Amino acid sequence: MPVPTLRDRRIVIIGGSSGIGYAVAECAVAEGARVVIGSSSADNVGAAVQRLGQAASGEAVDVQDEASVAAFFAAIGAFDHLVYTAGDWGPGMAPSPLAQMDIAAASKGLKVRFWGALLAIKHAQPHIAADGSITLTDGLLAHRPRKGLPLATAFGGAVEHLVAGLAMDLAPIRVNTVCPGLVRTERIAQWPAELVSQMTGRLPLARPADPAEVAQAYLYLMRAGYTTGQVIIVDGGGMLA
Repeated sequence: MPVPTLRDRRIVIIGGSSGIGYAVAECAVAEGARVVIGSSSADNVGAAVQRLGQAASGEAVDVQDEASVAAFFAAIGAFDHLVYTAGDWGPGMAPSPLAQMDIAAASKGLKVRFWGALLAIKHAQPHIAADGSITLTDGLLAHRPRKGLPLATAFGGAVEHLVAGLAMDLAPIRVNTVCPGLVRTERIAQWPAELVSQMTGRLPLARPADPAEVAQAYLYLMRAGYTTGQVIIVDGGGMLA
């Protein structure tokens, strides 16, 4: 059997203009893949495509607007793999006692990470190759809850359960998720060093991940033709700390 490769594969990355998504795009292009990136900002998409070079293209897409998502995938046509890294959990997800929680604001965290992912899958699935894959993103809070953040844990768990259900529903297309710990994205790079050290100091690997390190999990899941319904944790040993 030939060694699995991403060469000449076409990969769509929603959230691919920055952070983990951009790192996945960069690593995939280095392996000979062609990438299409989507993000809410046309300017960010254009800048990312320019950095990635001729193997990349992209368009703006609003994953909270089904018409925008449908048009995005209709224009792309056939492809092999979908990677979804878009979004944070939202402004309502700051640590807060339950009695003081703004439930309406916190619920916005589902709009991009969960419902946006589901909209993307709905409209992508007819265009994905039968031997292709879908890879979503959640976070370590799904497994390591922190005080004041119960909804982040619940929302991360929702993504993982969605993956399990869709792996059955969409087979033979494979569906998995990557569960990162703290990653030095552009946003995290602006945090005070003391806060980052506080969050990572007890880990066996006592630092945040580089986005390119986390990207390797997505590349594995795209190549791994017998892996579906799985959660790949990339946390520097956070599950042990």
